[in-house]
Amino acid sequence: MSGISYKTLSKIAGPLIFVEGIDNAAYGEMVEIKLVNGDRRQGQVLDTRQGLAVVQVFGSTLGLTTEGTSTKFLGETATLSVSDEMLGRVFDGLGNPKDNGPKIVSKQKYDLVGSGINPYSREEPSEFIQTGMSNIDAMNTLVRGQKLPIFSGSGLPHNLLASQISRQAKVLGGSESFSVVFAAIGITSEEANFFIKQFEESGALDRTVLFLNLSSDPSMERILTPRLALTTAEFLAYEREMHVLVILTDMTNYCEALREISAAREEVPGRRGYPGYMYTDLSSIYERAGRIKGRNGSVTQLPILTMPADDITHPIPDLTGYITEGQIVMSRELHRANIQPPVDVLTSLSRLMNQGIGKGRTREDHRSLADQLYSTYAQGKDARALTAIVGEEALSDLDRKFLKIANAFEKKFVNQGLDENRDIEKTLDLGWELLSGLSEAEMTRIKPEFIAKYAKTNTQGWKKSHDVKGD
Repeated sequence: MSGISYKTLSKIAGPLIFVEGIDNAAYGEMVEIKLVNGDRRQGQVLDTRQGLAVVQVFGSTLGLTTEGTSTKFLGETATLSVSDEMLGRVFDGLGNPKDNGPKIVSKQKYDLVGSGINPYSREEPSEFIQTGMSNIDAMNTLVRGQKLPIFSGSGLPHNLLASQISRQAKVLGGSESFSVVFAAIGITSEEANFFIKQFEESGALDRTVLFLNLSSDPSMERILTPRLALTTAEFLAYEREMHVLVILTDMTNYCEALREISAAREEVPGRRGYPGYMYTDLSSIYERAGRIKGRNGSVTQLPILTMPADDITHPIPDLTGYITEGQIVMSRELHRANIQPPVDVLTSLSRLMNQGIGKGRTREDHRSLADQLYSTYAQGKDARALTAIVGEEALSDLDRKFLKIANAFEKKFVNQGLDENRDIEKTLDLGWELLSGLSEAEMTRIKPEFIAKYAKTNTQGWKKSHDVKGD
């Protein structure tokens, strides 16, 4: 079939074309489309049935006509030429150079579709990744090989958080090289320039591969962009033994492209018009994160999605939460209070946190300190809500303590400068400093030996005199 061109295009529906008289087209097969004026575009077989091939076009369908347009089925699936030379480069959403550099030429070509890692071959994630962000490192720890999405909202500074994590993240004590694959899906030109500038100024571009799909680009490119990023990451991780952090933003734009395809195919819509197979499709992306037994490299994912109307029950965050191992949730309330980054630690979760912290990984007091901070902050927020009703004068002395710590927690612990990179020791010490206003009896979630060893003396001087070096 690779040498035959067909001029049997019967229908154009949005980003799809329907070609008749095709007997052997395969799902995922690449298609070359030649317009009447000689322009060429790429497409991919989305469905075949009874001699009909449904092809999604990567690019605009403007100028396509049922008369004179020819299609050639290439007999191969979408692949990407991979090379070490991709590091430090910027590509568009289809993998073409966007930085005026040469095209990547390599004998190694990887299939873009890929597949999730076989559960039997998975290595259990157990290595702490230091992002330099206190609200993540201490409270919702990222572990090597994990997939931990960021749930944000329109107008919230998730791009700032993503760029800061990508600049600062590293595996403590790891022997593998560290690299970042950054895929921007449906972003504006201003956002694209921001990311490029951030990476260049920080010097992180040399260890980064950028794929940029702009909002002005055809929406069908968004189907390929995250797969290009993950294919590159798998090459760097499993062939070059690197630890790779993959950041995908914004997965909501990807899902909108899925819905557009589904509508063009006239499929029966699922929840809120999204296709019923969206869960499976998202799984094919998220499940490509992890570690493989016998391989030194790993792929860690930080997908970012903006929740429509800040609704965490919307199908996109809802299905993402089922597939991934927790979530980092950004708060509009904290954003209004000028807390940067506005991460709501109480609604955030890292299901693999316990596997990456503790003695030999972070510090022995990490888990119990995080539990005490969670408890104290939650009680402080309850006291804040009560204050709005009865006034602060009506609070008990203990409630006032919790309220004071909750305010300090947001302003000193969660709030962090854009160039402030806190190591885990500094983060944990800051947590102990916040708790210094509590008495030993009020620290109900921390072992006495940790209090004796790590606690900061408060104004009442309740801390017992211990020979810390001898403990």
